[in-house]
Amino acid sequence: MHWTQVYDPLGHWWLSTLVAALPIIVLFGLLAGLRVKPHWCAIAGALTAVLVAIIVFKMPLALAAMSFGYGVAFGILKIAWIVLAAVYLYDISVETGQFEIMKESVAGITADRRLQVLLVAFCFGAFIEGAAGFGAPVAIAGAFMIGLGFKPFHAAALNLIANTAPVAWGAIGTPVHTLAAVTALPESDLNAMIGRILPFTAIIVPFWLVRAMVNWKETFEVAPAILVVGFSFALTQFFWSNHVDSNLVDIAGGVVSMIATVVFLRFWKPKKIFRFDYEKGAQPLPPPTAEIRDQFGGKWTPEEFDGMVKVRSYPAVQVLKAWMPFAVLSIFVLVWGLPSIKLAINKATTPSFRVTLPDGKVRPGPPGWDVPYLHNAVYRSAPVVAKPTPEAARYDFNWLSATGTGCFLAAIVAGLLLGVSPARLMKIFWRTLVRMRLAMIAISFMLGLGFVTRYSGLDAVLGLAFTRTGWLYPFFGTFLGWLGVALTGSDTSSNALFGSLQRITSQQLGIDPILMCAANSAGGVMGKMVDAQSITIATAATEQVGNEGIIFRFVVWHSIALGAIVGIIVMLYAYVFRYAVPHGLTFVK
Repeated sequence: MHWTQVYDPLGHWWLSTLVAALPIIVLFGLLAGLRVKPHWCAIAGALTAVLVAIIVFKMPLALAAMSFGYGVAFGILKIAWIVLAAVYLYDISVETGQFEIMKESVAGITADRRLQVLLVAFCFGAFIEGAAGFGAPVAIAGAFMIGLGFKPFHAAALNLIANTAPVAWGAIGTPVHTLAAVTALPESDLNAMIGRILPFTAIIVPFWLVRAMVNWKETFEVAPAILVVGFSFALTQFFWSNHVDSNLVDIAGGVVSMIATVVFLRFWKPKKIFRFDYEKGAQPLPPPTAEIRDQFGGKWTPEEFDGMVKVRSYPAVQVLKAWMPFAVLSIFVLVWGLPSIKLAINKATTPSFRVTLPDGKVRPGPPGWDVPYLHNAVYRSAPVVAKPTPEAARYDFNWLSATGTGCFLAAIVAGLLLGVSPARLMKIFWRTLVRMRLAMIAISFMLGLGFVTRYSGLDAVLGLAFTRTGWLYPFFGTFLGWLGVALTGSDTSSNALFGSLQRITSQQLGIDPILMCAANSAGGVMGKMVDAQSITIATAATEQVGNEGIIFRFVVWHSIALGAIVGIIVMLYAYVFRYAVPHGLTFVK
């Protein structure tokens, strides 16, 4: 069975585009308008996509069903497994009491909520994004902020805003690797171009993050710290992406910005310590007398705050032990991300990773099992591709080399090092699984929806609508990446969906394809805060299940505004600073 995608089944491009957008309209309409729970929204959106693909776009039922099943299977292993394992590590840290020490160590640096959100949501979140990606930073940093005393709503919403600038290099650079693979453009050039767009937003987002929680006056009170956070991260992001590699951009940026900020806060303090009104009203604290210090056996800081905030001090060894699980996590994901290690594990454990054809040659193309009925059965055609091209559909069950497995093993090792028995580790994992079950369903069905739109051509119809914007295409092409992430929940998936289309369209319009393919990934990061997958993870981790619609309505304008800023930056590169688009770069080995 072979089927070629149709991009204007109704004879009017605007009408075909409107019908192709129905799954998105249903998804976000239910989520934001009717406040339906995310897993039901994802199920409804996926069902709408299947019906539109079959009824309007005439996709054979077998192909629609298999593309949905392929997406669900992909979502479980490639994304949901990562998030589950990362939250499991967090739960082990909480269960053993180490998370409390981590919180106190951050509170000991500063009691100001504005500075805490920079350290945890932006710096620490960027590190987790670089290591695990796919929603893990929203879950872990969100839970961290609740532990520090933030309201669950603030923890969820602020982490969604913070998890933007680092997303293009999440999970050891997976989005960039995918973009290079689907566009056949040099990865070093794409990586460098993304690294020349997003550092500007890395400076803007910390300001935006603080302003989202306080007024302008209170934002500028901590402007020096915001600048240290933004510039340290941005400069590291630029340097690493342009001169080193695409794997460790976020990890290096997160670590450098965190260290720089901590050191800066040793010498600088805001004149007034900001706390939320609900904290001041609910927890009146006694004056800082010597008697009280002795009574509670801790130190009181900072002196500028109304009353005082009690912070227990711990020995350095104890603090290092508390942070140890996340050090173990970073080691595992770094090792798991090494191509030589991943290849060796895959060859030893992944079924159908290497297939020898009857003529003795190794089968070309991506590894894995051919998805029945779907592999090479769907053809993309012009103008999405230069000539009819079959869409591969191979599922590599890389159960051991998967990033989620690396995170899971890190959690086990960290638990054992903390003295947790195997039986107790199993109980903690079961509780994590129960707590995250609805989030995992939502993630899986969101990927099912994304794969149906990909194989049915709905994504291409939406993308082609953006190509009609002419000289404004650099701006709207950036929002094409935004749409891809908002739809699939992943910058990686957005690059896979629209990377080829961006290259073809930009060449037709005389715009540098390196720029527009990089813009797809850079614009996509701003769609991360509104995708149903990320919102589901945020609400599950912060005990906000049922408030998804409220959170969506809060972050959606932030997402659009930041996406517009990225679009303007891309426009400047397209028409003013063309010489700054890289070509022929090589990484330092």
